[in-house]
Amino acid sequence: MYEAPAGRAHGKSGALAASALDCGAGPDAGLADAPIRSATRATPSAPGFTRGEVARHLARLGAFMAMSSIAMNAAQVGEAVFLGMVGTEALAAMGFAFPVVMTLFAFAGGIGVGASSVISRAMGAGERERAALLVSHAQVLAFVVGAALSALAAAFASDIVAMLGARGVVREMTIDYLRVYLLGMPFFLLAVVCSMLLRATGRAAGPGLVMTAISLSQVTLCPPLIFGWFGLPALGVVGAAWASTIASFGGVVVFVGLMARERLLRWSLRGWSASCAAVLHVGGPAVASGLIMPVAMLVVTRLLAGHGHEVVAGFNVATRVELLAHMILWSASSSVEPFVGQNWGARYFDRVRAAMRLANGFCLAWGALTCAVLVAFGGWLAGLIDANPTVVAVAEAFFLVVPASIGFMGIMQVAGSCFNARGKPLPALVISISRAFIFYVPLVILGDRLWGYQGIFIATAATNVLVGAGAWHWSRRSVRRDAAALMVEGG
Repeated sequence: MYEAPAGRAHGKSGALAASALDCGAGPDAGLADAPIRSATRATPSAPGFTRGEVARHLARLGAFMAMSSIAMNAAQVGEAVFLGMVGTEALAAMGFAFPVVMTLFAFAGGIGVGASSVISRAMGAGERERAALLVSHAQVLAFVVGAALSALAAAFASDIVAMLGARGVVREMTIDYLRVYLLGMPFFLLAVVCSMLLRATGRAAGPGLVMTAISLSQVTLCPPLIFGWFGLPALGVVGAAWASTIASFGGVVVFVGLMARERLLRWSLRGWSASCAAVLHVGGPAVASGLIMPVAMLVVTRLLAGHGHEVVAGFNVATRVELLAHMILWSASSSVEPFVGQNWGARYFDRVRAAMRLANGFCLAWGALTCAVLVAFGGWLAGLIDANPTVVAVAEAFFLVVPASIGFMGIMQVAGSCFNARGKPLPALVISISRAFIFYVPLVILGDRLWGYQGIFIATAATNVLVGAGAWHWSRRSVRRDAAALMVEGG
């Protein structure tokens, strides 16, 4: 139990030392951190994560995030099952659309991470009014960015899909899917950001329940729209895109209602530009980090396309099944962020270190379990989605290699979350750049030349292990060094 944490540094000088040590201090240093620096003696707003048992808070945050993540990815698997009934070409079209979808998702995650970092530190220091204003302004920012991105991506959808290597009917299906999916992108982006904003203020249940409802709505709408049930036209892959758009819009309506009930909305744009600067200080590098992996995925997809569209379909099936397990790790690492942010803002350093230990241990344990299950049953699960022998063989090759490294991927995500939560976005960006361009892309190109698509899977696993171990070491040293400096400066 951590009812009365030790190691808290009081006083303005200690907080200023933290600012000097923060890598990449920028606009939010003068906006969001200013109240924190002058309020380390304030009582944090309730509910929050600065009191109570660390493991209990992380478990509660992680459980609701895992519920929503599993539901989201189960919906994606369900979507893949329905499209597999349409045909392998429809499934391949989803594979070609995946890098584009992940690119757009990077903006949602980045804005949410930036806002969560600033808001959680403000809440930890007891600055609720400042946090509420940031919550409101971050929603406006998310919708504006989402609308702009959707318009841009829709205009160049044909060129993007051609660059990925899609041909013939698969190319046309991919373009049709993206043009409808992009209509709902602003709402999807806003829903993801809203869930992260509520978690940053100390709410765990609401965001998880709403995101779960969005996923259930999506998978429920898919069959009628794809196959033309209840008198509706059979839309195929376009029906899947409409299901996502409708569900995202409904989720945004519910999120806005929740925030109004919690009195977290401020109907004013006063200081909006300053709030955006604070959010983007962390959110900008976080967006860049999120964009890096889709760029690498473009390379991987292009390499796989050289082996045939059935290999792309098999990879798409395998990644969707693996994502069900990976989202548990994402939930564990993401739950660390609001917890670390609030406790770093309140200067409860021992709670931060405890959270890191617990999250990293969980990642390794879950990775080992995932590996055992997917090696044993991965091929069977892939066959349920698409019985094409080539598709199943590709998925089985993936499951024999990549899941063994998934725990290290989780550790890398925990490190990035801790850096971002403490207002240090550049280390997290460096980790992402290193993973994608120093290790992943060169290794997958080499692996493809040596062993074909199996070499791509081997390169993926090797990258996860190497970068995960390095990120763990860097994050651990950074927290220990910065906490010690704050304690000394604060007396």
